[in-house]
Amino acid sequence: MAEAVSIGSTSSSSGSGSVRRNEKLTLRVAATITQVLPNGVLAVSGSQEVRVNYEMRELLVTGYVRPEDISRRNEVTYDKIASARVSYGGRGQISDMQQPRYGQQILDAVLPF
Repeated sequence: MAEAVSIGSTSSSSGSGSVRRNEKLTLRVAATITQVLPNGVLAVSGSQEVRVNYEMRELLVTGYVRPEDISRRNEVTYDKIASARVSYGGRGQISDMQQPRYGQQILDAVLPF
């Protein structure tokens, strides 16, 4: 009796290269008060985009700040932000090269073995 259907798959990747990335980021982010809680604590949110070497780097900050932690210069250090969420990432040529191509991502999802 002959087989009606036969399925097989193989996947291999090879290559060489390197990406060396060293970043030091010092930014001041302007934030907006999005809510004043009943106890006087301020919910804040801020974002900033910076272009560096063909890469768009994005910084997002959200959290809660007590009014007494705001300095006379209207500044708050990150360690004074409660429930802080800090997101730093980017998009551009270097970030694209570090990702597998779409076809490889699909094959890995459909044929993981």
